[in-house]
Amino acid sequence: QVQLVESGGGLVQAGGSLRLSCVASGRTFSSYTMGWFRQAPGKERAFVAAISRGGSSTYYADSVKDRFTISRDNAKNTVYLQMNSLKPEDTAVYYCAAKSSAVLTTTLYQYWGQGTRVTVSS
Repeated sequence: QVQLVESGGGLVQAGGSLRLSCVASGRTFSSYTMGWFRQAPGKERAFVAAISRGGSSTYYADSVKDRFTISRDNAKNTVYLQMNSLKPEDTAVYYCAAKSSAVLTTTLYQYWGQGTRVTVSS
């Protein structure tokens, strides 16, 4: 069982930056592929980024590529999402997720956080 707690959301102007954090419970954090998803108002939850267990491989949605960076610190049981050049369309609740599978491109995750809200004003 893994419990995930996100933080770092807030209100930011377009063009600004935010860094989201997600802290995981347990001693097996490094055995999970980690991902970030988001759900905008009135839309379905969408994949944002994923990172491999050791952190050497990453995968991004086209909409955030070159603007967002996912990283992890296994010593701190934490995964991050650095978001730069934010746009109003990035407004959403952002969720951290974990899965046992090592495949970055699949979106079936077993554990989810409660989400943190990001609002980008124009």
